Amino acid sequence: MTTDAPALLSGRTILVTGAARGVGRAIAEACAAAGARLILADVMEEAGRAAAQAVGAEFLPVDLAEPDSVAALGSAIAARHGAIHGLVNNAAIATGIGGPEFDQLTIETWDRVMRVNVRGTWLVTRALVPLLQASGSGRIVNIASDTALWGAPRLLAYTSSKGAVISMTRSLARELGPRGVGVTCVAPGIMRCEATEYVPEERHRLYETGRAVPGPQLPGDITATIAFLLTPGAIALTGQVLPVNAGFVFT
Repeated sequence: MTTDAPALLSGRTILVTGAARGVGRAIAEACAAAGARLILADVMEEAGRAAAQAVGAEFLPVDLAEPDSVAALGSAIAARHGAIHGLVNNAAIATGIGGPEFDQLTIETWDRVMRVNVRGTWLVTRALVPLLQASGSGRIVNIASDTALWGAPRLLAYTSSKGAVISMTRSLARELGPRGVGVTCVAPGIMRCEATEYVPEERHRLYETGRAVPGPQLPGDITATIAFLLTPGAIALTGQVLPVNAGFVFT
């Protein structure tokens, strides 16, 4: 007599930020398919609730630019669940900030990107680490970008913010390892989805002809890697940055 193997994330409660659309929603769908109990969080409440309903998840609003909003998210999850097993720090400002050269960026744009992409990632992590530690096998997956690995031009605020997330991953891995919490980072290339419709076609072609496996990359192409990184066994990879980009950048 044989039985089906348990789903990869069965019994694990996972929080995905920025899950209303695009990459975040694809991550949520993959985690749901892998058996996870899901909590989705996003600043876009209507789209976030629709995404949560579609995958059978719980939804909580959050604005990473507002520390009180992040603290409220952590408190709500603590009250409802007590502990969680995984956090995917996906939420970030990625649209409408590319194009200007470094000396044409506004201070307002720079500060807005850093406030959400860097400070917001830190705040969410700080709020959720006690719950991750309580689970006994907490895993954090930070979503960065391979633009920070190859130095994409005319995208300085975003590239710098994702470089900070990569460095944050490495530092947090050393701080949280003794607590049993693993921290990894994936650095995808540009993907074809609604969140990248603003990207010039020339940049898309650069990626799609320059990959070791040529062609477009879709959000669903990176989700299996993320799902694995949320498992107990992924602790062996803590601190690592994986350029999940079909071979555009090697590290």
